[in-house]
Amino acid sequence: MLRLTEIKLPLGHSTPHPNPPPEGEGANESLRESHYNDDLKAAILKRLGIAADELIGYTIFRRGFDARKPSAILFIYTLDVEVKNEAALLKRLHGDRHVGVAPDTRYRFVAQAPQNLAERPVVIGTGPCGIFAGLILAQMGFRPIILERGKAVRERTKDTWGLWRQGKLDPESNVQFGEGGAGTFSDGKLHSQIKDPKFYGRKVLTEFVKAGAPEEILYVSKPHIGTFRLVGMVEEMRHTIESLGGEVRFQSRVADIEIEGGRVAGVVLANGERIISRHVVLAVGHSARDTFEMLHRHGVYMEAKPFSIGFRIEHPQSLIDRARFGKNAGNPLLGAADYKLVHHCANGRSVYSFCMCPGGQVVAATSEEGSVVTNGMSQYSRNERNANSGIVVGITPEDYPGGALAGIAFQRQWEARAFELGGGNYNAPAQLVGDFLAGRPSTKLGAVIPSYTPGIRLTDLSTALPDYVIAAIREALPAFEKQIKGFAMHDAVLTGVETRTSSPVRIKRGGDFQSVNTAGLYPAGEGAGYAGGILSAAVDGIEVAEAVALSMVRGAGQD
Repeated sequence: MLRLTEIKLPLGHSTPHPNPPPEGEGANESLRESHYNDDLKAAILKRLGIAADELIGYTIFRRGFDARKPSAILFIYTLDVEVKNEAALLKRLHGDRHVGVAPDTRYRFVAQAPQNLAERPVVIGTGPCGIFAGLILAQMGFRPIILERGKAVRERTKDTWGLWRQGKLDPESNVQFGEGGAGTFSDGKLHSQIKDPKFYGRKVLTEFVKAGAPEEILYVSKPHIGTFRLVGMVEEMRHTIESLGGEVRFQSRVADIEIEGGRVAGVVLANGERIISRHVVLAVGHSARDTFEMLHRHGVYMEAKPFSIGFRIEHPQSLIDRARFGKNAGNPLLGAADYKLVHHCANGRSVYSFCMCPGGQVVAATSEEGSVVTNGMSQYSRNERNANSGIVVGITPEDYPGGALAGIAFQRQWEARAFELGGGNYNAPAQLVGDFLAGRPSTKLGAVIPSYTPGIRLTDLSTALPDYVIAAIREALPAFEKQIKGFAMHDAVLTGVETRTSSPVRIKRGGDFQSVNTAGLYPAGEGAGYAGGILSAAVDGIEVAEAVALSMVRGAGQD
């Protein structure tokens, strides 16, 4: 099979209608054609310099688009192509960097649980990392016990809506805690810039499709799922784990961890139950502050790490579409436009867009009483009236000195301030961009209707975050206007605060994925400081699961 890259076709070209991908872990599960697409077929024949009868078939591996010229948007394809006389063709095209042998992306298990294995691994957390760690361990026969402090995803969704609609917070069941993790209430983005030489990301996407995700995530360049679809997928993956002998327990908060001689011996739940295990995957999210504090008391090595804080910004989605796509705005093949922005400020700070949600809404994402936290969310359709994104400023432990847990205290300080500015009822403080830039409080909304629920309180955001953050964002917004016309429009709305862009701690691990000073503890995913987003967290879960499996097999052999 050949891999062709950089096949470019205009927006108006005819597109193939995909069939379901082949079953199993095949190398070409991305997209099979139901009929030859004339334009794509012609481009393949031209690139390879072959006759039509020499082409056996092709598969779309990736499809993206180049919108740098809105009047001439191009689709860009990566294709896996089957031809006659492949060896001769490769020899003739030697030196063409856009033609090569397609890599084998099949996933292969690294181990299989021995029949006499008495111990069961424990996975703490059911976010993307925990789900995939549990799934891979279950598929290898290790029958993991998966512990989740929150509720099952549908019950959790009801509790989350309780905060959004009624201002009632359940500290154990919310946007941060519960089956599916924080990514369940997001845009469901499934792309990442991590290095992935073993194609574990392909395994993640394939499992998502099996669980009900749209097949297009296997080939579009920036796949996403959306909240409603994620709910059903998470349930289906849980059922798969259970069918393979795994066990998923909800409302099972790990209150303590037992360490004997520098090695994990088990965990203790909040109800007093003790679970013995020498292999514990710590896949808690970035908001499991009490867990970080408990581990710190036990001396598990961790350190403060950089993260970012800022606001959410909302514009009409139509404005972003016009700025990005010009006359092609609204084309169903392009969908709702996104953006990615960065500005390096005079004060040495960097400001950038974070978790951009086209056609979505700003959501209440706190997990602690007396605090306000924002995040962004979109459904698969991305058809809500507003676009939203975090506009955040990078900070480092130098900004919050005081040890490994100082970042948590720093976050809490500004989340409590947002709660105060919002009126003390989980409403969020907000300000029009024009007023924010002019340094005056907002008193009434303009054309942009904020989407945050329970609601917003117009105010002055200049005291909602540190002065250096405010100064950096004020400098960045006009700079972003030069890239996206209308970005600094007066009526755009800023809502505060965005503080949980990533974990404020890193629980350091070695090359074997175990804690550097606590054997058998496997820090993983976003909470441990090793991922940022659904896909990277899921990939980390796979890698950690493999490390656990190999350790357990070696241990069983020694026994």
